[in-house]
Amino acid sequence: MARNDLTLRFLGAAGTVTGSKHLVRSPGGQVLLDCGLFQGLKELRLRNWTLDFTPAAIDAVVLSHPHVDHSGALPLLVRSGFRGTIYCSAGTADLLEVMLHDAAKLQEEEARTANRYGYSKHAPALPLYTTRDAEAALARVVTRPYGQAFGVVGGVAAILRRAGHILGAATVELQIEAGRHADAPLTLVFSGDLGRRNRPILRDPEPVAEADVLLVESTYGDRTHAADSEAQLERIVREAAARGGALLIPSFAVGRTQDLVWLLRRLEDAGRIPSLPVFIDSPMAIDVTDIYGRHPEDVDDEVRQLLPQRLRCRDYTLVRDAAASKALNDRKGPMIVIAGSGMATGGRILHHLKMRLPDPSTTVLFPGFQAEGTRGRTLLQKPESVRIHGQDVPVRAHIESIDGLSAHADREEILEWLGGFTRAPRQTWIVHGEPHAAESLATAIRARLGWTCDVAVAGATVPLAAEAARR
Repeated sequence: MARNDLTLRFLGAAGTVTGSKHLVRSPGGQVLLDCGLFQGLKELRLRNWTLDFTPAAIDAVVLSHPHVDHSGALPLLVRSGFRGTIYCSAGTADLLEVMLHDAAKLQEEEARTANRYGYSKHAPALPLYTTRDAEAALARVVTRPYGQAFGVVGGVAAILRRAGHILGAATVELQIEAGRHADAPLTLVFSGDLGRRNRPILRDPEPVAEADVLLVESTYGDRTHAADSEAQLERIVREAAARGGALLIPSFAVGRTQDLVWLLRRLEDAGRIPSLPVFIDSPMAIDVTDIYGRHPEDVDDEVRQLLPQRLRCRDYTLVRDAAASKALNDRKGPMIVIAGSGMATGGRILHHLKMRLPDPSTTVLFPGFQAEGTRGRTLLQKPESVRIHGQDVPVRAHIESIDGLSAHADREEILEWLGGFTRAPRQTWIVHGEPHAAESLATAIRARLGWTCDVAVAGATVPLAAEAARR
């Protein structure tokens, strides 16, 4: 078989944590692993407007999980000519319906806001895609159970295994018939986003035995999570209550919000924090929490019976409509408001930040990774002001962060998962990490495991035929 008949191309999440897309070309067809949006730096976000491959030539997508940086470009893919199938777990499919609709509505709303305030350079400002585009993508979704091989395209089968990152998140194994010169299928494993062991709610990441080629994420490849995240959360809540102001928590609607509520309730029940009014100002997070109860296959056996109670705080209000959200701006603290988006790039949290950042009694807590170029990353640097809706907003609030609440495995947890392989991959590629994190993880893998390991380069195409022929 010709060398260029079996290749891997890095179309996103190479040199950055966003825009996850990896294209596998085989004799039987082309398979896209994830189809995410770029976030953060403007130069990255501009890449969302042009797909640098031919969507109509893609035969199938296998999705690791529904976070927007892994799934958010699916409506663009379908609108641009993709007519294949999108495969994912059942949990991912349910969450995807909520998330793609929300992403489309958010982009439509942002375009309307930009036109209203006139801060866009484009006249008129247009959404990246619409709700109709999202619905067209959802119509192509087909679910598959964990642990069972299924055909993707001719000569390519896939297996999904629990990744423990969020509900429905999976690692993806592709078994590729590599041609007459290979005596066995080539196995390519994509970690997606790896979760953590012994976390609340979800089952632990499942081990993978072997791979010829491995793609592994590196979001936290250069650090270890703090071990005292609950104690940090306790301190931050207590101090926010003492100030008498609002505690604003920009949070991802999927996974992070549910974990936060679980931990807040546990701290309440233990008497470690006061029972403050908690407002979940995110229709998507509300819908997602309902979905958790429909997927026992993802939930830890020990906590399944506790979910209905523990996913609610004692003084707990779900805020669905925009009017109720705006009314929170007139409410006096202390209180906790959890709202999207997780990196403060859009959504309802922006309105709360705009109103309350100038108030020294306000606390803003970032409970997870903030990508370069996002408003969340900017606020962590504690600037004098931050730009929101075209206005410079003074920053007098207390800014806090806790990385130990992250749903991403840290360097040691990634290495522990890699230690479950029974043989070293012939080639390991580091993806989904900023440059320092990716290089740090690559160095650790070489030093501790002795594996052949390189950091993926955006846009690069690497041959896989040689790996198949060596088996």
